[in-house]
Amino acid sequence: MATLEQLITIKPKPVEVWDVERIRKDFPVLSQTVHGNPLVYLDNAASSQVPQMVIERGSQYLKHEHSNIHRGVHYLSMKATNAYEGAREKVKRFINAGDVRECIFVRGATEGINLVMHGYGRKFIRQGDEIIISAMEHHANIVPWQMLCEEKNAKLRVIPMNDAGELLLDEYDALLNERTKFVAIAHVSNALGTVNPIKEMIDRAHKYGVPVLIDGAQWVPHNSVDVQDLDCDFYAFSGHKMFAPTGSGVVYGKAALLEKMNPFQGGGDMIKSVTFEKTIYADLPNKFEAGTPAIASQIGLGAAIDYLNIIGREKAAAYEHELLHYATERLSAIEGVRIIGTAREKLGVLSFVIEDIHPHDIGTILDQRGIAVRAGHHCAQPVMQRFKVPATARASFAFYNTREEVDILGSAIEKVIEVFG
Repeated sequence: MATLEQLITIKPKPVEVWDVERIRKDFPVLSQTVHGNPLVYLDNAASSQVPQMVIERGSQYLKHEHSNIHRGVHYLSMKATNAYEGAREKVKRFINAGDVRECIFVRGATEGINLVMHGYGRKFIRQGDEIIISAMEHHANIVPWQMLCEEKNAKLRVIPMNDAGELLLDEYDALLNERTKFVAIAHVSNALGTVNPIKEMIDRAHKYGVPVLIDGAQWVPHNSVDVQDLDCDFYAFSGHKMFAPTGSGVVYGKAALLEKMNPFQGGGDMIKSVTFEKTIYADLPNKFEAGTPAIASQIGLGAAIDYLNIIGREKAAAYEHELLHYATERLSAIEGVRIIGTAREKLGVLSFVIEDIHPHDIGTILDQRGIAVRAGHHCAQPVMQRFKVPATARASFAFYNTREEVDILGSAIEKVIEVFG
């Protein structure tokens, strides 16, 4: 009988030089047409596409291993458990966690941040305490902390940013004090593409004994992360932005902190014993994984990690860096286009506006030409308020995008301006 590895027939070869056309063949969705035009998918910051290798891995789980995990003594349950926990081991190596128990499976970064807010924040934040976030956060890293501050009568402090979309670190230093009890910041802004100096920011917070959560949703699809080197206390990311299925994700936490935290949810698999008088919780990581998880999705996350390791993450990052530079130059040369977010260090995202043309109109016309971009506030309304715009159009890139696609985008934007001119 063929092994599972043999059943998964489509495996990419390691990339010696970045052959983007060969890489694109790994992604079935990219071969289609939209409104009679080749699909140009530039909405990767919302969700990336999924390679055939990951699709096949999920299919093989459903065909040959589908069963509930943990506690089962039958063959399929043990196979599914091994695959699920094997994916956790891959995550551990992927982020260089010190212990696999520190890798908690969640539905995505949003759930991971909420898990930390409930488990850590509700237990340790008190009246009068202060929580620091930044002015460029996704709503998922704003609203949970607002909810906590309202509940605990604590204060939410915000690190401002300059006109380029860079955080003002002097202002951050001024916000840190003995009342600061938690810091939560994005590794990369989803609306601007700004890369924040998080290692330095973590170090500054730790001088006050303050734990730090990093929202890594926009970093992990593009670059390696080493949570031990960063010395972050928590790090959350989503699978669906890094070439894995929706419903997959991870929140990393230092074991010493996770041990002290309350469970996020109650139910099956997160307990050792239950009586009507008392429940004893399971050890890490199960303590935070109540109920039947998204087994196929998390196994798919493990396969996505395999894929990234095979193609070469450093080569992919270098290619994306060059592509973003090319796209920035191409769009900046179009009269009437204004780039929102011009930080010195950026990653993956190009937000723009056109005078007197609403971003939704831009997005609609681009869609008619087969170009997928995101139009709106990108779950970052305070960012829009900071730059005095109602919304932006956002093109976001992955290693399967091409210069030709950037040129198609540029020509289509010129057509938008012509239509509305």
